[in-house]
Amino acid sequence: MTNDLEVIENYIQRCTNWGRWGPNDQLGTVNLITPEKIREAATLVKLGKTISLTMPYDEHGPQTGYLGRANPHLYQLTSGPGYLVGEQERVETQTLADWRSSTGQPTAGYYDDVLVMPTQSGTQWDALCHFFWRGHMYNGHPAADAGTAGSRSNGVQNYTGKIITRGVFVDLADHRGVDSLKPGYAITTDDLDEYLAAKNLDIRPGDALIIRTGFMSARRGNWGDYAGGASPGLSLHTAPWLRDKDIAAIATDTWGIEVLPNEIDVWQPLHVVSLAHTGLAFGEMFDLDALSADSKADEIYEFMFSASPLPLTGASGSPVSALAIK
Repeated sequence: MTNDLEVIENYIQRCTNWGRWGPNDQLGTVNLITPEKIREAATLVKLGKTISLTMPYDEHGPQTGYLGRANPHLYQLTSGPGYLVGEQERVETQTLADWRSSTGQPTAGYYDDVLVMPTQSGTQWDALCHFFWRGHMYNGHPAADAGTAGSRSNGVQNYTGKIITRGVFVDLADHRGVDSLKPGYAITTDDLDEYLAAKNLDIRPGDALIIRTGFMSARRGNWGDYAGGASPGLSLHTAPWLRDKDIAAIATDTWGIEVLPNEIDVWQPLHVVSLAHTGLAFGEMFDLDALSADSKADEIYEFMFSASPLPLTGASGSPVSALAIK
C-alpha cells in the first residue's frame, strides 16, 4: 500500500489542475471548451445527421443496487384508463362537464408521471464533487461542502450548457476485431496512440475523447456485474497523457471509465487523479453501438459532440442526452 500511495501521489502532483483557472474554479477541463472550440466543432457538421449516445432510462438497465444505485423507474400520476372512467373530472369546465354528461364521452384529460432514479444510474456525467481525496474534491474544495442537501461546490449544474465540442471516437473493439475488450483489460496510451494513427486522427485541446470497449454491447440485456464488476477500461497510467493532451471530457461505454479490478491498491485511482485533481469531465455508460455502426459505414470518427447535463443544483452527477452530430 505504501508504494501504491507513492504512485498515486506522484500522479496527482504530475497531473493536477488545481488553481490553473483560479481558486474558485468549478469547471475543471471544461474551461478548455472555448467559443473558438465550439466554432471548430460546428465546422464538422456536414451531413445533418444526429446519433444518440444515451442508453434508455428504464427498469431494464444495468444497476443491481451496488453503491445504492437502482435502475430508473417511471411512476404514473394519472393514466389513460383512469381518464376514461372519469378520474379527471376535476379538470373540466362546467361546459365540458355538461357535454360529457350529455354524450357519455370524456373531454380534456392528461397523462403525468414521476421519474425516480439515482443521478448516476444510466448514461451520465460525474460532477467534480463526486470524488474526494484526503478530505478534498477538485480544486481544493472541502469534502464537507458536499452535504445532504447537495454540494456547495463543484455541482454538476456547472457543466450545463457547456459540453459542446469536437468529439473524437476511439472504437477499440471494432479496431481489434472483437465484440468486446476483456474484463480487466487496461487500455494504455500505446493503444490510444496506435488507434489515432491508424485513423489519421489527432487530439486537440478541448476535445472530448469517446472510447468504445464493446462492453456495454456484450452485456446488454444480461448485465450481470456490469455495474461495478470486472471491466475493461483506461489504465491509471494514462492520466498524464490525458492531462498533457488537455482533453476536456472523456466518455466510455463502461460503468466507471477505468479498468476493474484496479491496477493498484487504491480504490478507483484514475478517478482520484483525473477527476479529483485534473478536473477532467468523466462520462460513463455512454451507448456507443449506433455510433460504431455509423462510423464504420461512413469512416467519420470526428464530429460535433453535444452532451449537456441537467442543471441539478449541487448534484454529484446527471443524466444526459448526448449526441454525435455529423
